[in-house]
Amino acid sequence: MIHAANVALSYGKRVIFQDVNIKFTPGNCYGLIGANGAGKSTFLKILAGETAPDKGEILAGAGERIAVLRQDHFAFDEETVFHTVILGYPRLHELMMEREALYAKPELSEEDGLRVGELESEFAELNGYEAEAEVAVLLSGLGIPEELRSKKMKELDGGQKVRVLLAQALFGNPDILLLDEPTNHLDLQSINWLEGFLSRFQNTTIIVSHDRHFLNQVCTHMADIDFGRIQVYVGNYDFWYQASQLALKQRQNENKKAAARAEELKEFIQRFSSNASKARQATSRKKLLEKLTIEDMPVSSRKYPYIVFKPERPCGDVILEIKDLCKEVDGVKALDRFSLTVHKGDKIAFVGDGLARSTLFRIAAGELPPDSGSFRWGQTISTSYFPKENSHYFNHDLNLVEWLRQFAPPTEGESFSRGFLGRMLFSGEEALKKVGVLSGGERVRCMLARMMLADANALILDEPTNHLDLESITALNDGLIGFPEVVLFASHDHQFVATVANRIIEITPAGTIDRMMNFDDYLVDEEVTRMRAELSGRVGLEL
Repeated sequence: MIHAANVALSYGKRVIFQDVNIKFTPGNCYGLIGANGAGKSTFLKILAGETAPDKGEILAGAGERIAVLRQDHFAFDEETVFHTVILGYPRLHELMMEREALYAKPELSEEDGLRVGELESEFAELNGYEAEAEVAVLLSGLGIPEELRSKKMKELDGGQKVRVLLAQALFGNPDILLLDEPTNHLDLQSINWLEGFLSRFQNTTIIVSHDRHFLNQVCTHMADIDFGRIQVYVGNYDFWYQASQLALKQRQNENKKAAARAEELKEFIQRFSSNASKARQATSRKKLLEKLTIEDMPVSSRKYPYIVFKPERPCGDVILEIKDLCKEVDGVKALDRFSLTVHKGDKIAFVGDGLARSTLFRIAAGELPPDSGSFRWGQTISTSYFPKENSHYFNHDLNLVEWLRQFAPPTEGESFSRGFLGRMLFSGEEALKKVGVLSGGERVRCMLARMMLADANALILDEPTNHLDLESITALNDGLIGFPEVVLFASHDHQFVATVANRIIEITPAGTIDRMMNFDDYLVDEEVTRMRAELSGRVGLEL
């Protein structure tokens, strides 16, 4: 168990938490949710002892071990993959190192022999003899092949390092497990494995994640950071959303009723306070009015941008025709004789090879020429593209209003751009920020605003949910569900793909699978499994 007692934290005049009292108990998995900047990652650091609160304390059970998903991807560069995982359990690692050093001696003294006995006893208590097998299971489940396990961490790429650090956090059955965005850089197979692991985990788990499907699968409780406090709801993310919306609506209705009753009482008092025959009734109503309380609704940190795509015209019969497209990127064959016909109403999720997806989108958007093959958009089609990498759109000295006016209709002025930015959560002075200092999430919202201004009838989006908070993901999700024309997209967000796509195209090194069905059906379709096996033995499906 881990308990936050009277925890408070502020940055200057901005209150992050105030008098937080919350117990996280064994056997439960808590999803820690809140808007960007609400303090989710900061609260995890407070629980882990990495950040001190202004007030209050964190209490854990005696002798309980806290494991944390580390965010420093370079901290273990000189360690092997195997030892990096073992370092998740510092005491076991110490025993292992001392044990190895003693056994490496050509002869053991009597003192050494006694120490070996002590070490072996504690080593067995900490399940040290099963450590190597446990590490292998964790790394295998997270997609780290056996040949990498003896390599140093500095030899791995960024995605592989994240997986090893996740294995480090999971290793050794910690009493309290703190995970900040654990699904980042995981493919679907690894996410499914992690969901199974956490479902079986019997101790306390606290997770920050923007993946709604993952939260629904693993969480027994939601801890919602809002209004400067943390409130726990029993149930998964969907249950929290329904319950919190219902509670908010009830409070709003109660306030409306109270306000209406207050107006009624004031009107009576004003009309009859000077009337002798009604004076007693007026006095009685004054007392009622004094007792009537109308709560001030606290300001929520949770805000939803307005994301609606409105095509200027519907698509004609010819949308996009691609034939035998080939492209190499940095010596790697990204596309090999790829062909595709897009039809009216298609909302296609591309899964599989990430390089292939991004390369295809860049070619279709006209940003990259193919090596060979052809592609043709129909005469009625206008496109708008959301690239995975957007930094080159923001490497100048414009403020947000000036930046957006580049894409607005020439007849519209500053007030139009300010209004549009306000709907994307850049209000007041925020609209005058320089684009060079925007965060990742703010840049994504700017790029989505640019797309909305295009009035296109074919949208191309490459990982648009990266860097967004849950509220912005929900708004974008709803915007694409409501869009009546063509969408080509890729995303790691399971629920996003499952609710938007009506066609799935999986690009593998050995070929392509193209099915007219939703994503959840695709994942369990036996024909898809057979086709994938025929193409390449067993190719991992990476969202």
